[in-house]
Amino acid sequence: MSRTRIRLFPVLAAAFLIVPIIEIYLLIQVGSLIGAFPTIGLVVLTAILGVALLRIQGFHTYLKLQRTLSEGRNPAMEMLEGVALLVGGALLLTPGFFTDVIGFVCLVPYTRRPLITWCMARFGIVFKNTLYTTHVRTSRGNVYEGEATRHDD
Repeated sequence: MSRTRIRLFPVLAAAFLIVPIIEIYLLIQVGSLIGAFPTIGLVVLTAILGVALLRIQGFHTYLKLQRTLSEGRNPAMEMLEGVALLVGGALLLTPGFFTDVIGFVCLVPYTRRPLITWCMARFGIVFKNTLYTTHVRTSRGNVYEGEATRHDD
């Protein structure tokens, strides 16, 4: 556990130092091209568009989650999409253009799933299509708890 913290600390430290520097640089560059007020307006506009897209995509992801659960399939991808939407929404509300690009990547479905798949492959995460059955009652009143696994080969 401590090895993970040691490897994660430089990444987080770099992110908290490098990302604000990139944001400040981009804001200065865009501000020098189009002016201060249009730059502020553009930042506010991306936040508004991001919230609207987050609302739409969040609703669609919720519907997919409900459909997956009703079909008895593992909702892992839909849950990870929900996390990506949460991260993307937070990044879009953060002022700046660099975080907006990353936020839109997390919100757009055509880029969100490949990003999640890449992260899962990068960290070696594998989800099995497992169905969990709990509290199955028989005609005699017995309760059986168990697990059924479907292998899609």
